Amino acid sequence: MTRLTIALLGGVALLGFASSSYAADLIVEAPVVTPGVVSVAGNWDGPYVGVFAGWANGTADHTSLDPGNDLDLTGWLLGAAVGANFTVGSGLVLGVVGDAAWSNISGEDDFPISTISHTIDWMATLRGKVGFDGGAFMPYLTAGLAVAGATRDAESFDTDSQTHVGWTAGAGVEFAATESVSINLEYLFADLGEQEYDTGGIPPTVGLTTNQVRLGLNWHF
Repeated sequence: MTRLTIALLGGVALLGFASSSYAADLIVEAPVVTPGVVSVAGNWDGPYVGVFAGWANGTADHTSLDPGNDLDLTGWLLGAAVGANFTVGSGLVLGVVGDAAWSNISGEDDFPISTISHTIDWMATLRGKVGFDGGAFMPYLTAGLAVAGATRDAESFDTDSQTHVGWTAGAGVEFAATESVSINLEYLFADLGEQEYDTGGIPPTVGLTTNQVRLGLNWHF
């Protein structure tokens, strides 16, 4: 074998080794993807709609009468919500939410003049939210306007309905179930203000307060 042939073979071998080394350098290890696992961390921005159910207790405070005339209220509520979240800083999420609910939060007692019942028929709130982006969960504080419709029934006299306007405040935590669905658990205190009810005789002034625990399901867009 001539020296020229040996030199050519050596050059080809050296070029093949260099090409293999360069190709190896270009290989990028692909991330391992586990089927069925969805990342849900840190994705709270945008609008959402939801439904919720809850339990509440409260008081119908007869501010113009003897405190012994106050009624303890308990019952359930079922409603829908619409809102939006906005990330404004590292871990800080601001939001706004409005909701409306049917309720049967009521109480009844027997008095010397009549059996009296008071029922909160519906409630609605418009609230701001301040939350912390914890990845797959978001704890938050919330406060805002609260409105409710209520009915007072004096069995021996008359029935009257009024709309109460007040405020609400509370806290909650939202958990991401998938990229677009979350579970929401929150507590709200509401001071719904006072209204006068004309049910015959001396019209009582009644102030309503409630404590609510709500469990909801939200769909994010």
